[in-house]
Amino acid sequence: MNINIDIEKLILEGMPISPSQARLLQAEVESELAKLLANEGLPDNLLSGGVVPGGAIQVKSGTNPTQMGRQIAQEIYRGMKP
Repeated sequence: MNINIDIEKLILEGMPISPSQARLLQAEVESELAKLLANEGLPDNLLSGGVVPGGAIQVKSGTNPTQMGRQIAQEIYRGMKP
């Protein structure tokens, strides 16, 4: 099974993050989301196609880009479930 995920926009408001940190964060979001999908599978409601609505995610302050990326991916995955 191939799964294509398109995150149209990820806005980090109020977070001072450099371009290199942004790339690290993006890579971690992709890696963590892939791991979650591989380990836990695609939620049933998305097996026949579907859209996951966007929304705000609260990120814990003081986290580094790697931790932030993992947290964002976990919130995205939680949002995929009905």
